[in-house]
Amino acid sequence: MSKRKCAVQKNPFRVYILRCSDDSFYTGITNDLPRRLRQHSAGTASKYTRSRLPVSLLYSELHPSRSVALKREAAVKKLRRRQKESLIKLLSR
Repeated sequence: MSKRKCAVQKNPFRVYILRCSDDSFYTGITNDLPRRLRQHSAGTASKYTRSRLPVSLLYSELHPSRSVALKREAAVKKLRRRQKESLIKLLSR
């Protein structure tokens, strides 16, 4: 009998959207959001946000696996700004 990994992970992945100081959006994924936000704030997380500090978290959503989160991240990145703003508004209701 083979052992299977449980489908639910201890640290599920999150897709998140940040607002940068130039009012642009940055979308990424992580399985440790507090750590990733600290990295962004310190300027060590991504080249894009490093030059656009400070950043603020606008949105995040949970996903059961890295694969699902990567697909969702790609879909969110393809959205137009207005569509991203609508997504963010849905969360704040």
